[in-house]
Amino acid sequence: MVPSSPAVEKQVPVEPGPDLELRSWRCLVCYLCFYGFMAQIRPGESFITPYLLGLDKNFTRKQVTNEITPVLSYSYLAVLVPAFLLTDYLRYTPVLLLQGLSYVAVWLLLLLGRTVAHMQLMELFYSITMAARIAYSSYIFSLVQPARYQRVASYSRAAVLLGVFTSSVLGQLLVTAAGVSFSTLNYISLAFLTFSVVLALFLKRPKRSLFFNRGAAGREPSASASELERMNPGAGGKLGRALRAVCGDSVLARMLRELGNSLRRPQLRLWSLWWVFNSAGYYLVVYYVHILWNEVEPTTNSVRVYNGGADAASTLLGAITSFAAGFVKIRWARWSKLLVAGVTATQAGLVFLLSYTRHIWLCYAAFVLFRGSYQFLVPIATFQIAASLSKELCALVFGVNTFFATIVKTIITFIVSDIRGLGLPVRQQFQLYSVYFLLLSIIYFLGAALDGLRHCQQGRHQPLPLAEDLRSPAEEKAALALSVQDKDLRNLPPAQSLRLSPEDGLGAAGPGSGEQRQSDLAPAPQAAGFLSPVPAPSAHTPGSAQASGPDSAAETCPQPAVHPPGVGTLGLQRHLSVSVQNVSQ
Repeated sequence: MVPSSPAVEKQVPVEPGPDLELRSWRCLVCYLCFYGFMAQIRPGESFITPYLLGLDKNFTRKQVTNEITPVLSYSYLAVLVPAFLLTDYLRYTPVLLLQGLSYVAVWLLLLLGRTVAHMQLMELFYSITMAARIAYSSYIFSLVQPARYQRVASYSRAAVLLGVFTSSVLGQLLVTAAGVSFSTLNYISLAFLTFSVVLALFLKRPKRSLFFNRGAAGREPSASASELERMNPGAGGKLGRALRAVCGDSVLARMLRELGNSLRRPQLRLWSLWWVFNSAGYYLVVYYVHILWNEVEPTTNSVRVYNGGADAASTLLGAITSFAAGFVKIRWARWSKLLVAGVTATQAGLVFLLSYTRHIWLCYAAFVLFRGSYQFLVPIATFQIAASLSKELCALVFGVNTFFATIVKTIITFIVSDIRGLGLPVRQQFQLYSVYFLLLSIIYFLGAALDGLRHCQQGRHQPLPLAEDLRSPAEEKAALALSVQDKDLRNLPPAQSLRLSPEDGLGAAGPGSGEQRQSDLAPAPQAAGFLSPVPAPSAHTPGSAQASGPDSAAETCPQPAVHPPGVGTLGLQRHLSVSVQNVSQ
């Protein structure tokens, strides 16, 4: 009989049921994915360059290449770190709202601006939208439990890719099939972006974030210290101890300590370097490829411009290769550099083709393959970097990698593209970009070759078994059965030790007897270590593979390759059968 007292009634937790909680997070994730989809519906984005070079704006190709587009790299470098910190400090939704408003400002300047300064300001607002993308990618993790991270991340990524694909296809259909002008297309984009700003107003603001707003509910033991500090309490060295002494447990000090500790991991260094240098070259190609297409096919007829189709095809191929990358199963510690080198060499060839071809369809195809090859390595790099890191450290590493990639991209832009630097035409820029990727692939190939040479040297220095210890397969099986029974005999009490009759004396089975019993000598679990390709111990070693204790040297079985006098083959076969049955049991 259960007593019904107030104390017992208070013990009943008043919490929402699992069905209500499940419906709640599903609704939040669905709404966020819908917002992510609608924020990508910008059908005029694929046609911005022909719009600026056309009769609507009438800018020259030199102005667009050397004065307007370089501002995007400079402004992105300036706003990246503040956007990263504000995203966490303001808890995502204000930065998402800022992103939507910046998109609206971009298209207003596109439609109303008339000067180079207006277009440069447009690039500034566009860089804010790029820097604020981290708010969407990290906001979804604050809505659900860690067990659902992988699923909701795939949902949000799929929503973005579907939005980009739909936007590109819609823009291409409106231009090619309906004959819509570039100016009208930009007004349609402005309408969609205004709707996405309204959606951002209703996004739920989370109560915690990764660094600045880590409430009691969000504090996890795994997030209180870096991964390496838990594995090695002494990690961090003098720099870590100095930061702890000066700055205590402040957010900045902890971020710097974790950054210094993470640099000790070889795979992390490799994929971080790939992220820095290859993504810098990738975005330079993406920024200027539309200008190259306009030079290859300088037409004012909007119906013959297929930029939207090329962007849609590259997005679709990128999604397919990203999905396929999840099924690649190789030994990453050995083959990572070779894989990166091969993909980078392919990218170098595709960029070289872009810089020299005079056929627009070859340009489209080369860009689609180039973008797909990059997107193939992105999920691999993401997994290799984040496999053994906490989510705080993972966000920090990705932020630092993106920052350094932006620095590299800005330096190259200033030297190659800016009018204050070399100010090269777009074709010569792509020639230099192909050399850039070629140099990266050579470096990766050299690293892979050094790793292979080191592996071969390590394999050559491994000790080989002595000639007298080499045995035939039949002798190996006979020795296995004898060793197992010898182990069983040692485990018996002394008074119950098994005494063998003279006709069952130990000996070695010849090739014929071993073949006769091959069907009965199935390897048992205990035999796995014996049959593994490990060098057999030499005759001078004080122990053997069968030894299990300090006295095992005296009880080691004699070499099975020698026939003692007076031992019958039939007795040995009976003895082996009993031994194998004991092993099977």
